Amino acid sequence: MLSEKIKKIISQFKKFMVIGFMNTAIDFAVLNLLMWATGIYSGRWIFLLNIGSVMVAVFNSYFWNKYWTFKARDAKETKKEFLQFVLVTLVGMLINSSIVFGITTIVPLNFLGIGKEVWANLAKVAATGFSLIWNFIGYKFIVFKK
Repeated sequence: MLSEKIKKIISQFKKFMVIGFMNTAIDFAVLNLLMWATGIYSGRWIFLLNIGSVMVAVFNSYFWNKYWTFKARDAKETKKEFLQFVLVTLVGMLINSSIVFGITTIVPLNFLGIGKEVWANLAKVAATGFSLIWNFIGYKFIVFKK
């Protein structure tokens, strides 16, 4: 039988995943809009486009995770929490953007015979998986710890 602490962490992770899917949809939508608008699908500029799309999702993520996932209601701690949230997220963003850059720029596209748009989105999927793990651990044990 699972302890109450483990059950709480599992419940929080489930909520984190729901919010993560929502934020991922926002992130992908913004990134694809930026790629379409600029015609940039690889290279150094995709790093900046990816940071822009992640930042849009970050603000949404903070409020949902604070009030729903981790139920952190202390108004006194909001500034400190938000700063910590941003710092944890920045590390996650660097992980995410580095993976997107690495896959789209270093790994040869033509070995799978797919288009650059699909390749960029597959890179984003891989990057999202790695940054998701970092973000949950950081939010749970650094930002919203009790």
